[in-house]
Amino acid sequence: MRSPSKIKYLLSAIAACFALIVTPVALADPSEQGAVASNGKAIKNPVFDASGEAIEKVITVTRGKSQKGVPNIDASRIVGSTSNGIFYHNGRILNDPSGLKVNIIWYGTWTQAETSTIQNLITGLNGSQYYNINTTYYDSLKKPIPNLVTLGAQIIDSYSQGKSNLSDQQIWNVVSQAAQRNTAIYDSKAINLVLTSKDVTKTGFLTSYCGWHNFNYTNTNVPIQYAFIGNPGTNSACVFQQISPNGDAGIDAMASVIAHEIVETVTDPQLNAWYDSRGYENGDKCAWNFGTTTTLNGYQYNLIFNSKKYLIQQNWVNSGGGSCRLSY
Repeated sequence: MRSPSKIKYLLSAIAACFALIVTPVALADPSEQGAVASNGKAIKNPVFDASGEAIEKVITVTRGKSQKGVPNIDASRIVGSTSNGIFYHNGRILNDPSGLKVNIIWYGTWTQAETSTIQNLITGLNGSQYYNINTTYYDSLKKPIPNLVTLGAQIIDSYSQGKSNLSDQQIWNVVSQAAQRNTAIYDSKAINLVLTSKDVTKTGFLTSYCGWHNFNYTNTNVPIQYAFIGNPGTNSACVFQQISPNGDAGIDAMASVIAHEIVETVTDPQLNAWYDSRGYENGDKCAWNFGTTTTLNGYQYNLIFNSKKYLIQQNWVNSGGGSCRLSY
């Protein structure tokens, strides 16, 4: 489906992945009113397994009622503004004065052209009007997220977990092994992107989601933020346009999902900070909404970073009543 919607679910003890859903799933049991997908449709019969994971990676928060495996949207826990359509639940955000470090774990086989497009995106976010949207989010002391992004460590993983049907656990294994090779992964102020090449398959990818973010701990007791984004190649489930700004539909599609997961990680790294009454984070609220675009040579774009063009999903501005924007 060309315009997937993004919905979030919560794993049991440690954390949850926020998945960019490929196929909109939608409405719950009629007795549980209020569960809606980001396209406004109903979520039908969500099923949770013993660990609390929704089969379709769907959140079904219903009128503040907590179910197994989903967060309790309790009004008493909301300490942020209620006028902008997204609320602060007193959790940690990534607002260190030094800014965000983005480490990349290149899983599989990559060309220089592929990596340069993504590297350019990361460095282009620094000080940009797009990333500046995140400065509208703050912690309990009203300390905002700074408009600072740094490309950090880059680690190559040559199929340590294989090529076929990788699991969520194996994505964490990739992060954990990378941490043993480079201590930069342990930085609690960073996000670690696990990017898989187009010859790698993962369960759920291209059928249920395009990407997600999560967190976990190693023996250092430091929370490690990480995200999974796969290369969809030309698969239209996660590719918005086959003719793309940088001549690679899969890589250009990844760029949009990467931006989406980064802005969600800084505002909600441990899944207890900024999200709305439905459980949607800032990126969720604008999923697959690109705003005003320019068409050139058969492709669309809406942002330029260091002379490269990108088509990037918008982000939710936590100001002025709230809205999806490309700049602030």
